[in-house]
Amino acid sequence: MALYLVQHGLSLSKDQDPEQVLTETGIDEVKLIAQVAKGYQVPVGTIFHSGKKRAAQTAELFSEALQSDKNIQQIAGIKPLDDVKAFAPTLIHMDNAMYVGHLPFMEKLTSYLVAGSTDLTVFKFQNGGIVCLEQRSDSGTWCIKWTLMPHIS
Repeated sequence: MALYLVQHGLSLSKDQDPEQVLTETGIDEVKLIAQVAKGYQVPVGTIFHSGKKRAAQTAELFSEALQSDKNIQQIAGIKPLDDVKAFAPTLIHMDNAMYVGHLPFMEKLTSYLVAGSTDLTVFKFQNGGIVCLEQRSDSGTWCIKWTLMPHIS
């Protein structure tokens, strides 16, 4: 089972826009990563997002590139400070799902799934990047299979 975790694209600050919509740079970077993923034929099923405007916009951009049916859903439990340990068990039955959310939630979820702790940082997310996790069939544990990020620094 593959799981795709995405931090929303670069967005405006709350001072600039209370809804924190994506910036032009954020839109361009998400489109770039989505096109690379499309080129690799990444098989994304449902795309879930937190409901915040920047996450919904990011989900829509990924859907335009990766899905023919545009199966996008808002989901509870993946906002910045939501409980990772409560959310993690819901992942088991959703093959090739993409979750578009926020920090620190996405980094903590990755750490919890891979290392069993939310206190570690096993991967540093970038706005608009994808982290693909794979659940090992022999042990049920998770590992980072690959990532696509807008920047290498």
